[in-house]
Amino acid sequence: MLPLHYPVYKAQFDFLNGFEWIILLFIILLIFGPSKLPQLARGLGQAVFEFRRASQGLIEEEEKKKEEKVKPTNDIDEETLKALAKKLGVDNADNMEKEQLARIVVEKAKEKGLLKEA
Repeated sequence: MLPLHYPVYKAQFDFLNGFEWIILLFIILLIFGPSKLPQLARGLGQAVFEFRRASQGLIEEEEKKKEEKVKPTNDIDEETLKALAKKLGVDNADNMEKEQLARIVVEKAKEKGLLKEA
């Protein structure tokens, strides 16, 4: 039984030691032949490149979405925000900073069912 901190990827390839890799490569060479190996390696390299590029694109999209969620107050002027806060029943809206007031307004709107939970 493996300990809990044992890396999973290491456990998957523990059965292949040095000589087994050589045998595996020899079998691949027999199946595909020496003329197809460069094409296979090139195709595999391109597939890995495309996978990494696509996963990086997904990460960048998630970061953009987070940035958009963090700064919703850029489009609203401070007076409108204070008026919304007063209508939602926020006390001391005049003494708060814009970012803090925006967070409180969003929380109050969610409590009253005016906004959906994200």
